[in-house]
Amino acid sequence: MEAYLDYNATTPVDPQVFEEMRPYLTHEFGNASSFHKKGQAARHAIEQARERIADTLAVEPGDLIFTSGGTEADNLAIQGVMKYFESQRKHLVISAIEHQAVLAPALHFLKRGLKVTVIPVDKQGVVDLNFLEKSVTSDTALVSVMHVNNEVGTIQPIKAIAQIAHKKGALFHTDAVQSLGKITLDIASVDPDMVSCSAHKIYGPKGAGALYLKKGVKLKPMIRGGHQEKNIRPGTENVAAIAGFGKAAERLGQSPEKEKGRVLLLRNQLYEGLKKNITGMHLNGHETDRIYNTLNVSFENLDGEMLLMNLDLKNIYAATGSACTSGSVEPSHVLSAMGVPEKLARAAVRFSVGRFTTHEEIDYALSEIAPIIERLRKSSTTHAH
Repeated sequence: MEAYLDYNATTPVDPQVFEEMRPYLTHEFGNASSFHKKGQAARHAIEQARERIADTLAVEPGDLIFTSGGTEADNLAIQGVMKYFESQRKHLVISAIEHQAVLAPALHFLKRGLKVTVIPVDKQGVVDLNFLEKSVTSDTALVSVMHVNNEVGTIQPIKAIAQIAHKKGALFHTDAVQSLGKITLDIASVDPDMVSCSAHKIYGPKGAGALYLKKGVKLKPMIRGGHQEKNIRPGTENVAAIAGFGKAAERLGQSPEKEKGRVLLLRNQLYEGLKKNITGMHLNGHETDRIYNTLNVSFENLDGEMLLMNLDLKNIYAATGSACTSGSVEPSHVLSAMGVPEKLARAAVRFSVGRFTTHEEIDYALSEIAPIIERLRKSSTTHAH
């Protein structure tokens, strides 16, 4: 038996998505820039995907730029805007709990002498709006705050954040990689200037993403080359992955609410089961304003990495920090920003469930986790004496 409880890191590819991709990996191998029939078949696949994703986001197809994933979309938004406004506005504002794909470009601009403000969050991981309001000035080019945090699942008040940015003439970007397909991002009402999305978090393939770019928003491309994606993102398109992204987006449109109820039930089953059998457990993230598939908990007197390794031996797959930082031994920057004490931050595990998670998997995980934790705690006290 196994239990895959790491949907926030990546999702399995939906079988329907795989079928959609297959032709472009076999006989429909044309380059979308070629004028002949093979090329036009590839071009059609890309434009159909663009329409499907645009439908899911309720935007115009022409407002989407395809990228290689969420990280590139975030970088394109931040680097593209900061470089475009270089001589006029030199200030970037981000939150303390952003993904590395936002933190790293921000650090890059900080080193280059631009001003970067990091907005703190409260104990539940929600951005401090008063601090934000005071920080955004007429020199601010961009405010970038994620819609949903990938580690703890906290949902940010992005409509209020967009309004604060726009009041000072700054642009607003949100990384919606973890929210797409789970909660509605009402673009008409939030009015973001840019939104990042990724295929592999919504049962699509890895290697495809998109940046929504509101009409009239200008940015500088990061790479130079051909004319693809309106010259903003040159390079021969990954047709199969983009077609898969389109199909995955279309599948989301069919029943997000139905899936929500089922997935929430599974997550709560996991939470209640752990609470019943394990002492010294702490929930990280917002009690209610949290994405319904995510459970981040800390277990007292335990090392999170050690627990993960032991779970792995039982084919139970979870995570500590975010997947992109799992090589580092620092406690999660998200939990640190939320004021979680270092010992508890190091003892944190993120469980995330999704479309293909079953009750049997949750039952199996619950039957194994408590005994493992008990054993690890015992051995750590024995070693301590």
